[in-house]
Amino acid sequence: MGSDSSLLLLFLCVATAAIAAANAQTYDGCDNELPSELAGNYSGLDCRTVWNTFVLRYSQSKDHELSIVVSTIYTTGWVGMGFSKDGLMVGSSAMVGWMGKTGLHHVKQFLLKGQTSSQVVANEGNLLLSSGSEPKVVVDQAKIYLAFKAKFSQKVTKQQILFAFGSSIPVDNKLTKHTDKISMAFDFSTGSTAAGAYPHNLKRSHGALAIFGWGVLAPIGAIIARYCKRWDPMWFYLHVGIQFVAFIIGLAAVVAGVALYNKLHANLAAHRGLGIFILVLGILQILSFFLRPNKDSKLRKYWNWYHHWVGRLTLFFAAVNIVYGIHVAEAGTSWKAGYGFVLSVILLTTIVLETLLWTRWSGKTVDPPTY
Repeated sequence: MGSDSSLLLLFLCVATAAIAAANAQTYDGCDNELPSELAGNYSGLDCRTVWNTFVLRYSQSKDHELSIVVSTIYTTGWVGMGFSKDGLMVGSSAMVGWMGKTGLHHVKQFLLKGQTSSQVVANEGNLLLSSGSEPKVVVDQAKIYLAFKAKFSQKVTKQQILFAFGSSIPVDNKLTKHTDKISMAFDFSTGSTAAGAYPHNLKRSHGALAIFGWGVLAPIGAIIARYCKRWDPMWFYLHVGIQFVAFIIGLAAVVAGVALYNKLHANLAAHRGLGIFILVLGILQILSFFLRPNKDSKLRKYWNWYHHWVGRLTLFFAAVNIVYGIHVAEAGTSWKAGYGFVLSVILLTTIVLETLLWTRWSGKTVDPPTY
Protein backbone atom coordinates (compact mmCIF):
# COMPACT_ATOMS: atom_id res chain seq x y z
CA MET A 1 0.00 0.00 0.00
CA GLY A 2 2.85 2.35 0.92
CA SER A 3 4.55 1.52 -2.37
CA ASP A 4 1.38 2.32 -4.35
CA SER A 5 1.02 5.65 -2.54
CA SER A 6 4.61 6.55 -3.36
CA LEU A 7 4.11 5.71 -7.04
CA LEU A 8 0.92 7.76 -7.14
CA LEU A 9 2.68 10.71 -5.50
CA LEU A 10 5.57 10.39 -7.96
CA PHE A 11 3.14 10.30 -10.90
CA LEU A 12 1.34 13.42 -9.70
CA CYS A 13 4.64 15.26 -9.30
CA VAL A 14 5.78 14.29 -12.80
CA ALA A 15 2.40 15.25 -14.30
CA THR A 16 2.44 18.59 -12.49
CA ALA A 17 5.96 19.28 -13.72
CA ALA A 18 5.01 18.35 -17.29
CA ILE A 19 1.99 20.67 -17.24
CA ALA A 20 4.10 23.47 -15.82
CA ALA A 21 6.73 22.92 -18.50
CA ALA A 22 4.10 22.95 -21.23
CA ASN A 23 2.62 26.15 -19.92
CA ALA A 24 6.08 27.67 -19.74
CA GLN A 25 6.64 26.85 -23.40
CA THR A 26 3.37 28.51 -24.49
CA TYR A 27 4.49 31.76 -26.00
CA ASP A 28 3.16 34.89 -24.38
CA GLY A 29 5.35 37.83 -25.30
CA CYS A 30 3.25 40.15 -23.14
CA ASP A 31 5.04 38.76 -20.08
CA ASN A 32 8.32 40.23 -21.30
CA GLU A 33 9.32 43.81 -20.67
CA LEU A 34 10.28 46.16 -23.47
CA PRO A 35 13.98 46.83 -24.07
CA SER A 36 15.33 49.86 -22.26
CA GLU A 37 15.68 51.73 -25.59
CA LEU A 38 11.87 51.74 -25.92
CA ALA A 39 10.69 51.78 -22.32
CA GLY A 40 10.70 55.58 -22.04
CA ASN A 41 8.59 56.51 -25.07
CA TYR A 42 6.43 53.39 -25.15
CA SER A 43 5.43 52.74 -21.55
CA GLY A 44 1.97 51.75 -20.31
CA LEU A 45 0.89 50.01 -23.52
CA ASP A 46 -1.84 47.42 -23.76
CA CYS A 47 -0.61 44.09 -25.12
CA ARG A 48 -2.01 41.23 -27.18
CA THR A 49 -0.44 38.18 -28.82
CA VAL A 50 -2.04 38.49 -32.25
CA TRP A 51 -0.44 35.83 -34.47
CA ASN A 52 2.07 33.05 -33.76
CA THR A 53 4.90 34.85 -31.98
CA PHE A 54 3.76 38.31 -33.10
CA VAL A 55 2.93 40.55 -30.14
CA LEU A 56 1.18 43.89 -30.55
CA ARG A 57 1.59 46.58 -27.88
CA TYR A 58 -0.50 49.70 -28.37
CA SER A 59 -2.10 52.74 -26.81
CA GLN A 60 -4.13 55.66 -28.16
CA SER A 61 -3.94 59.22 -26.91
CA LYS A 62 -6.78 61.72 -26.73
CA ASP A 63 -5.58 63.42 -29.90
CA HIS A 64 -5.83 60.08 -31.78
CA GLU A 65 -2.14 59.21 -31.83
CA LEU A 66 -1.45 55.48 -31.88
CA SER A 67 1.71 54.23 -30.18
CA ILE A 68 2.63 50.84 -31.63
CA VAL A 69 5.28 48.26 -30.78
CA VAL A 70 5.30 45.03 -32.77
CA SER A 71 7.61 42.27 -31.60
CA THR A 72 8.36 38.71 -32.66
CA ILE A 73 11.09 36.07 -32.66
CA TYR A 74 13.86 37.17 -35.01
CA THR A 75 16.97 35.76 -36.63
CA THR A 76 17.21 37.56 -39.97
CA GLY A 77 15.05 39.16 -42.65
CA TRP A 78 12.33 41.76 -42.19
CA VAL A 79 9.14 42.24 -40.15
CA GLY A 80 6.23 44.47 -41.04
CA MET A 81 2.84 45.76 -39.94
CA GLY A 82 0.43 47.30 -42.44
CA PHE A 83 -2.75 49.37 -42.26
CA SER A 84 -5.35 48.56 -44.90
CA LYS A 85 -8.78 49.87 -45.86
CA ASP A 86 -10.13 46.47 -46.95
CA GLY A 87 -7.79 43.90 -45.41
CA LEU A 88 -5.89 43.44 -48.68
CA MET A 89 -2.22 44.04 -49.34
CA VAL A 90 -2.57 46.27 -52.40
CA GLY A 91 -3.20 49.87 -51.42
CA SER A 92 -2.06 49.51 -47.82
CA SER A 93 0.71 51.36 -46.01
CA ALA A 94 3.17 49.41 -43.88
CA MET A 95 5.94 50.01 -41.40
CA VAL A 96 8.80 47.56 -41.94
CA GLY A 97 11.91 46.98 -39.87
CA TRP A 98 15.02 44.85 -40.17
CA MET A 99 18.65 44.57 -39.13
CA GLY A 100 21.13 44.90 -41.99
CA LYS A 101 24.10 42.67 -42.66
CA THR A 102 26.39 45.17 -40.97
CA GLY A 103 24.25 45.26 -37.83
CA LEU A 104 22.57 48.59 -38.57
CA HIS A 105 18.86 48.81 -37.80
CA HIS A 106 16.44 50.03 -40.46
CA VAL A 107 12.79 51.09 -40.32
CA LYS A 108 10.83 52.59 -43.18
CA GLN A 109 7.29 53.18 -44.34
CA PHE A 110 6.29 51.39 -47.57
CA LEU A 111 3.37 51.95 -49.90
CA LEU A 112 2.13 48.63 -51.28
CA LYS A 113 1.06 49.58 -54.79
CA GLY A 114 1.07 45.96 -55.99
CA GLN A 115 2.25 42.48 -55.20
CA THR A 116 5.64 42.55 -56.89
CA SER A 117 8.81 43.79 -55.23
CA SER A 118 9.08 46.76 -57.59
CA GLN A 119 5.57 47.89 -56.61
CA VAL A 120 6.40 47.98 -52.88
CA VAL A 121 7.81 51.52 -52.66
CA ALA A 122 9.94 52.73 -49.76
CA ASN A 123 9.50 56.13 -48.11
CA GLU A 124 5.92 56.41 -49.34
CA GLY A 125 2.63 55.68 -47.63
CA ASN A 126 -0.47 57.16 -46.08
CA LEU A 127 0.53 56.87 -42.42
CA LEU A 128 1.13 60.24 -40.78
CA LEU A 129 4.06 59.48 -38.49
CA SER A 130 4.58 61.54 -35.37
CA SER A 131 7.31 64.14 -35.76
CA GLY A 132 8.11 64.05 -32.06
CA SER A 133 9.14 60.40 -32.01
CA GLU A 134 11.11 58.75 -34.77
CA PRO A 135 10.25 55.12 -35.66
CA LYS A 136 12.71 52.69 -34.16
CA VAL A 137 13.85 49.09 -34.48
CA VAL A 138 15.51 47.21 -31.65
CA VAL A 139 16.87 43.66 -31.76
CA ASP A 140 17.20 42.22 -28.28
CA GLN A 141 17.53 38.62 -27.07
CA ALA A 142 16.52 36.99 -30.39
CA LYS A 143 13.52 39.30 -30.76
CA ILE A 144 12.88 42.28 -32.98
CA TYR A 145 10.85 45.26 -31.81
CA LEU A 146 9.31 47.63 -34.38
CA ALA A 147 8.11 50.82 -32.70
CA PHE A 148 6.39 53.85 -34.21
CA LYS A 149 3.71 56.46 -33.54
CA ALA A 150 1.09 57.50 -36.09
CA LYS A 151 -1.58 60.20 -35.97
CA PHE A 152 -5.14 59.74 -37.22
CA SER A 153 -7.94 62.21 -37.89
CA GLN A 154 -10.33 60.39 -35.53
CA LYS A 155 -10.32 57.70 -32.89
CA VAL A 156 -9.13 54.38 -34.24
CA THR A 157 -11.39 51.50 -33.27
CA LYS A 158 -11.76 48.53 -35.61
CA GLN A 159 -8.94 48.61 -38.14
CA GLN A 160 -7.85 46.17 -40.85
CA ILE A 161 -4.18 45.38 -40.26
CA LEU A 162 -1.61 43.13 -41.85
CA PHE A 163 1.37 41.32 -40.36
CA ALA A 164 4.10 39.75 -42.45
CA PHE A 165 7.72 38.68 -42.32
CA GLY A 166 10.40 37.73 -44.82
CA SER A 167 13.53 35.65 -44.39
CA SER A 168 15.82 37.74 -46.64
CA ILE A 169 17.45 41.02 -45.65
CA PRO A 170 16.26 43.88 -47.89
CA VAL A 171 18.88 45.38 -50.21
CA ASP A 172 18.52 49.00 -51.33
CA ASN A 173 15.14 49.14 -49.56
CA LYS A 174 13.73 46.39 -51.82
CA LEU A 175 11.60 43.93 -49.88
CA THR A 176 11.73 40.31 -50.91
CA LYS A 177 8.54 38.26 -50.98
CA HIS A 178 7.11 37.52 -47.56
CA THR A 179 7.57 34.09 -46.01
CA ASP A 180 4.15 34.30 -44.37
CA LYS A 181 1.44 36.87 -43.77
CA ILE A 182 -1.94 37.39 -42.14
CA SER A 183 -4.77 39.88 -42.41
CA MET A 184 -7.06 40.62 -39.50
CA ALA A 185 -9.44 43.18 -38.07
CA PHE A 186 -8.10 44.54 -34.78
CA ASP A 187 -10.20 46.66 -32.44
CA PHE A 188 -7.88 49.15 -30.72
CA SER A 189 -10.61 50.05 -28.23
CA THR A 190 -11.18 46.49 -26.94
CA GLY A 191 -8.10 44.57 -28.07
CA SER A 192 -10.18 41.96 -29.90
CA THR A 193 -9.31 40.43 -33.27
CA ALA A 194 -11.35 38.96 -36.09
CA ALA A 195 -10.61 37.33 -39.40
CA GLY A 196 -9.51 39.76 -42.08
CA ALA A 197 -11.15 40.47 -45.39
CA TYR A 198 -8.80 38.30 -47.44
CA PRO A 199 -11.04 35.97 -49.50
CA HIS A 200 -9.53 32.63 -48.45
CA ASN A 201 -12.77 30.68 -49.02
CA LEU A 202 -13.28 32.17 -52.48
CA LYS A 203 -9.70 31.30 -53.39
CA ARG A 204 -10.13 27.70 -52.24
CA SER A 205 -13.47 27.42 -54.06
CA HIS A 206 -11.91 28.66 -57.30
CA GLY A 207 -9.15 26.06 -57.09
CA ALA A 208 -11.42 23.18 -56.07
CA LEU A 209 -13.96 23.90 -58.82
CA ALA A 210 -11.24 24.18 -61.47
CA ILE A 211 -9.61 20.92 -60.43
CA PHE A 212 -12.88 18.97 -60.23
CA GLY A 213 -14.39 20.40 -63.43
CA TRP A 214 -11.46 20.81 -65.81
CA GLY A 215 -9.02 18.44 -64.13
CA VAL A 216 -11.15 15.43 -63.15
CA LEU A 217 -14.54 15.25 -64.87
CA ALA A 218 -13.41 16.49 -68.30
CA PRO A 219 -10.62 13.86 -68.62
CA ILE A 220 -13.03 11.12 -67.46
CA GLY A 221 -15.52 12.16 -70.13
CA ALA A 222 -12.79 12.04 -72.78
CA ILE A 223 -11.62 8.61 -71.61
CA ILE A 224 -15.16 7.26 -71.91
CA ALA A 225 -15.48 8.63 -75.45
CA ARG A 226 -12.28 6.98 -76.63
CA TYR A 227 -12.24 3.64 -74.83
CA CYS A 228 -15.88 2.73 -74.15
CA LYS A 229 -17.48 2.80 -77.60
CA ARG A 230 -18.26 -0.90 -77.39
CA TRP A 231 -21.10 0.03 -75.07
CA ASP A 232 -23.10 1.98 -77.64
CA PRO A 233 -25.09 4.18 -77.09
CA MET A 234 -24.35 4.30 -73.35
CA TRP A 235 -20.85 5.72 -73.90
CA PHE A 236 -22.28 8.65 -75.85
CA TYR A 237 -24.79 9.64 -73.18
CA LEU A 238 -22.16 9.31 -70.46
CA HIS A 239 -19.67 11.35 -72.49
CA VAL A 240 -22.13 14.16 -73.20
CA GLY A 241 -23.52 14.21 -69.65
CA ILE A 242 -20.13 14.21 -67.91
CA GLN A 243 -18.65 16.83 -70.23
CA PHE A 244 -21.66 19.09 -69.77
CA VAL A 245 -21.38 18.87 -65.97
CA ALA A 246 -17.59 19.43 -66.25
CA PHE A 247 -18.19 22.57 -68.31
CA ILE A 248 -20.73 23.94 -65.81
CA ILE A 249 -18.34 23.36 -62.90
CA GLY A 250 -15.45 24.79 -64.93
CA LEU A 251 -17.55 27.84 -65.73
CA ALA A 252 -18.26 28.26 -62.02
CA ALA A 253 -14.49 28.16 -61.44
CA VAL A 254 -14.03 30.96 -63.98
CA VAL A 255 -16.76 33.04 -62.30
CA ALA A 256 -15.07 32.51 -58.93
CA GLY A 257 -11.77 33.48 -60.50
CA VAL A 258 -13.21 36.73 -61.84
CA ALA A 259 -14.65 37.55 -58.41
CA LEU A 260 -11.28 36.75 -56.84
CA TYR A 261 -9.49 39.03 -59.28
CA ASN A 262 -11.91 41.87 -58.53
CA LYS A 263 -11.02 41.57 -54.86
CA LEU A 264 -7.27 41.03 -55.08
CA HIS A 265 -6.31 42.58 -58.44
CA ALA A 266 -3.50 40.06 -58.57
CA ASN A 267 -1.02 40.44 -61.40
CA LEU A 268 -1.48 36.94 -62.87
CA ALA A 269 -1.90 37.66 -66.56
CA ALA A 270 -0.71 34.21 -67.70
CA HIS A 271 -3.07 32.31 -65.38
CA ARG A 272 -5.98 34.57 -66.24
CA GLY A 273 -5.25 34.41 -69.97
CA LEU A 274 -5.04 30.61 -69.95
CA GLY A 275 -8.30 30.43 -68.03
CA ILE A 276 -10.09 32.54 -70.63
CA PHE A 277 -8.57 30.48 -73.45
CA ILE A 278 -9.73 27.22 -71.83
CA LEU A 279 -13.22 28.64 -71.35
CA VAL A 280 -13.39 29.58 -75.04
CA LEU A 281 -12.29 26.07 -76.03
CA GLY A 282 -14.95 24.63 -73.73
CA ILE A 283 -17.64 26.80 -75.29
CA LEU A 284 -16.54 25.64 -78.74
CA GLN A 285 -16.91 22.03 -77.61
CA ILE A 286 -20.42 22.66 -76.35
CA LEU A 287 -21.36 24.36 -79.61
CA SER A 288 -19.91 21.48 -81.62
CA PHE A 289 -22.45 19.13 -80.02
CA PHE A 290 -25.30 21.11 -81.55
CA LEU A 291 -23.54 21.41 -84.92
CA ARG A 292 -22.64 17.72 -85.23
CA PRO A 293 -23.26 16.41 -88.83
CA ASN A 294 -24.90 13.04 -89.48
CA LYS A 295 -22.64 10.00 -89.64
CA ASP A 296 -23.08 9.68 -93.41
CA SER A 297 -22.28 13.34 -94.03
CA LYS A 298 -19.09 14.21 -95.90
CA LEU A 299 -18.40 16.84 -93.25
CA ARG A 300 -18.43 14.33 -90.40
CA LYS A 301 -14.73 13.44 -90.64
CA TYR A 302 -13.77 17.11 -90.46
CA TRP A 303 -16.06 17.59 -87.47
CA ASN A 304 -14.46 14.58 -85.79
CA TRP A 305 -11.00 16.01 -86.36
CA TYR A 306 -12.03 19.40 -84.98
CA HIS A 307 -13.88 18.00 -81.97
CA HIS A 308 -11.13 15.57 -80.99
CA TRP A 309 -8.22 17.99 -81.19
CA VAL A 310 -9.99 20.93 -79.57
CA GLY A 311 -10.89 18.56 -76.74
CA ARG A 312 -7.29 17.43 -76.36
CA LEU A 313 -6.06 21.03 -76.35
CA THR A 314 -8.62 21.89 -73.67
CA LEU A 315 -7.48 19.06 -71.41
CA PHE A 316 -3.79 19.85 -71.93
CA PHE A 317 -4.05 23.58 -71.21
CA ALA A 318 -6.43 22.92 -68.29
CA ALA A 319 -3.83 20.67 -66.65
CA VAL A 320 -1.09 23.24 -67.27
CA ASN A 321 -3.18 26.06 -65.81
CA ILE A 322 -4.18 24.05 -62.76
CA VAL A 323 -0.53 23.28 -61.97
CA TYR A 324 0.43 26.92 -62.57
CA GLY A 325 -2.49 28.15 -60.46
CA ILE A 326 -1.48 25.95 -57.53
CA HIS A 327 2.04 27.32 -57.83
CA VAL A 328 1.21 31.04 -57.96
CA ALA A 329 -1.41 30.70 -55.22
CA GLU A 330 1.15 29.10 -52.90
CA ALA A 331 -1.54 26.54 -52.14
CA GLY A 332 0.74 24.21 -50.24
CA THR A 333 1.81 20.59 -50.31
CA SER A 334 -1.66 19.12 -49.87
CA TRP A 335 -2.96 20.73 -53.09
CA LYS A 336 0.16 19.76 -55.04
CA ALA A 337 0.04 16.18 -53.79
CA GLY A 338 -3.71 15.89 -54.33
CA TYR A 339 -3.73 17.07 -57.92
CA GLY A 340 -0.47 15.25 -58.61
CA PHE A 341 -2.13 12.01 -57.55
CA VAL A 342 -5.23 12.71 -59.69
CA LEU A 343 -3.13 13.57 -62.74
CA SER A 344 -0.97 10.48 -62.27
CA VAL A 345 -4.02 8.19 -62.09
CA ILE A 346 -5.53 9.77 -65.22
CA LEU A 347 -2.27 9.46 -67.18
CA LEU A 348 -1.65 5.88 -66.04
CA THR A 349 -5.22 4.87 -66.89
CA THR A 350 -4.92 6.48 -70.32
CA ILE A 351 -1.63 4.71 -71.06
CA VAL A 352 -3.02 1.30 -70.05
CA LEU A 353 -6.27 1.72 -71.98
CA GLU A 354 -4.47 3.09 -75.05
CA THR A 355 -2.10 0.11 -75.02
CA LEU A 356 -5.01 -2.32 -74.77
CA LEU A 357 -6.87 -0.49 -77.54
CA TRP A 358 -3.98 -0.67 -80.00
CA THR A 359 -3.26 -4.25 -79.05
CA ARG A 360 -6.87 -5.18 -79.77
CA TRP A 361 -6.86 -3.36 -83.12
CA SER A 362 -3.42 -4.49 -84.25
CA GLY A 363 -4.74 -7.85 -85.49
CA LYS A 364 -7.65 -6.35 -87.40
CA THR A 365 -7.79 -4.79 -90.84
CA VAL A 366 -10.07 -1.97 -89.70
CA ASP A 367 -8.28 1.21 -88.68
CA PRO A 368 -8.34 2.07 -84.99
CA PRO A 369 -10.62 4.87 -83.83
CA THR A 370 -9.43 8.43 -84.28
CA TYR A 371 -10.48 9.32 -80.76
